[in-house]
Amino acid sequence: MIAEPTTNTLESLSEQLQGLSNVEALRKLAELFPGEVVFSTSLGYEDQVITDLILANDIPIRIFTLDTGRMFSETYSVWKKTNDRYGITIETYFPKADAVEKLLTTKGPYSMYDSVENRKECCFIRKVEPLNRALSGNKIWITGIRAEQSANRQDMTRLEWDESHKLFKFHPLLDWTFDEVKQYVKDNHVPYNPLHDRGFVSIGCQPCTRAIQEGEDFRAGRWWWEDNSKKECGLHTHEEAFKA
Repeated sequence: MIAEPTTNTLESLSEQLQGLSNVEALRKLAELFPGEVVFSTSLGYEDQVITDLILANDIPIRIFTLDTGRMFSETYSVWKKTNDRYGITIETYFPKADAVEKLLTTKGPYSMYDSVENRKECCFIRKVEPLNRALSGNKIWITGIRAEQSANRQDMTRLEWDESHKLFKFHPLLDWTFDEVKQYVKDNHVPYNPLHDRGFVSIGCQPCTRAIQEGEDFRAGRWWWEDNSKKECGLHTHEEAFKA
């Protein structure tokens, strides 16, 4: 069992996954870390592909989602369709009620528009803290990250060590293009969020997501009022600024 975040163990695990298809790699991780592999789904295009890879091939990986309390109705709809299609119940992690109540009482419902600091505070309360609980005690975190989604994801590797959460992160779709993702969904009749057909390529909370225009960057629809370099919520940047 791999337990320490040393270079050798990361290299060893990477070597074991080398040359494996995504299904083979996911199955291998589930065998190496039984009961300690989790997949976080936002129910978007990429995550629906991974959900299908896991469930259509009966791979024992736990699937959970973060319900921020501000999701689109279409997201809840595809959530139900996914449960029905695969006969599962996606686990749910919700933000702590007292933290949300305090935020709304002191800063109102749209504090995220006032400053980057406020927006990241909201992201921490609604997404980062619940994620920390969901990942606790696990060894492998599966994500739907793709390299072309944003500039700061270009240098990622398929498998990496997450020092903040003390676990390995595996990105099976890292090298996939958006067209490949859409084609997989079409070919395999995977349920998907209808907002994707209306220009929403990346879907998060309703107040912080809009459709993108032709020629715009992939992440242009997320926190569109901010500088491009700030467009991460903290889930994959290890930001702990508001933990205290």
